[in-house]
Amino acid sequence: MADSSLRPDLAALAASQVAQIQAASDSQAFDSEKFEPNSPSSKRVRSLIWKIAIATLILMAIGSATRVMNAGLACPDWPLCYSTLIPSQQMNLQVFLEWFHRLDAALIGISTLILLGLTVWYRRVLPPWTPWMALLALGLILFQGVLGGLTVTQLLRFDIVTAHLGTALLFFTTLLVMGTLLRPYQATGTTGKLPWIGLTAALLVYLQSLSGGLVGSQWALHQCLLVSQLCSVMNTHLFGVVPASLATLGVAIVTQRTAALCDSLRRLGRLAGLLLLLQVILGVATFRLHLQVELLTVSHQAIGASLLGTLVCFTVLAWRDRHLSKAFPEGAS
Repeated sequence: MADSSLRPDLAALAASQVAQIQAASDSQAFDSEKFEPNSPSSKRVRSLIWKIAIATLILMAIGSATRVMNAGLACPDWPLCYSTLIPSQQMNLQVFLEWFHRLDAALIGISTLILLGLTVWYRRVLPPWTPWMALLALGLILFQGVLGGLTVTQLLRFDIVTAHLGTALLFFTTLLVMGTLLRPYQATGTTGKLPWIGLTAALLVYLQSLSGGLVGSQWALHQCLLVSQLCSVMNTHLFGVVPASLATLGVAIVTQRTAALCDSLRRLGRLAGLLLLLQVILGVATFRLHLQVELLTVSHQAIGASLLGTLVCFTVLAWRDRHLSKAFPEGAS
């Protein structure tokens, strides 16, 4: 008969193994056993994701320039422009902005379709969630195209314009989540509460971006200063700066004060702090100059989107670190 004194040890060992298996299964949301981040197929997919993300950031900047230059209706029809692919006879700065905005959007849509095809083709060597996220990205860009058409046909209705921006930001963040999850990473197990702090900051910056979209689409700053209308919209955006800034500042400070943190997380935290400082400076300058300097206004939105993207990448890496360190206490890539 087996010694009964061994039973507690066996039970403890079994419980430990169950806990490790459970933690490993939890980590599958981030990493697949068959997934090799440095394989040619993984690099190919990841490279395309980052290229689409950069093109999307440029697209949002062009969209902002289109709005501040009053070029939103420079092409009176949709999806063509003056019923042609290239309106050479009508081409001026405003028509060019709106036409190039549509061209960039079309190229991003085609690239996203190619991305979906690649994730399906390489599905055996990629994490199982990859094709589904690519499908989500494709759905968002198609919905974005519909909103773009409604923006023109509904004559720049402010709610549609704001939804157009919000969907673009969601598409942008979806790409960043995919790219960050697919990159190589070595867990340190030192993130603590950073995943939650990063997530809070990212959500607040996203909401603040939507608030800024409402201000821009309704010209609320001009309305408030000139005729004392829509001041509530303007003030909501101004007051929203405080929680979003404090949360982002928290990310930067806690990141720098956390010992033995991954270099990637530390750099992203530092970048978030620098982008926040630049965004506040641009915001103050834009407000004081009453949106009269188009470059400042466009830069303000572009830096805001960059800040959101930085916080999203930071949050995803922090959550990866948390899950991987639970699954593999000695660290996993």
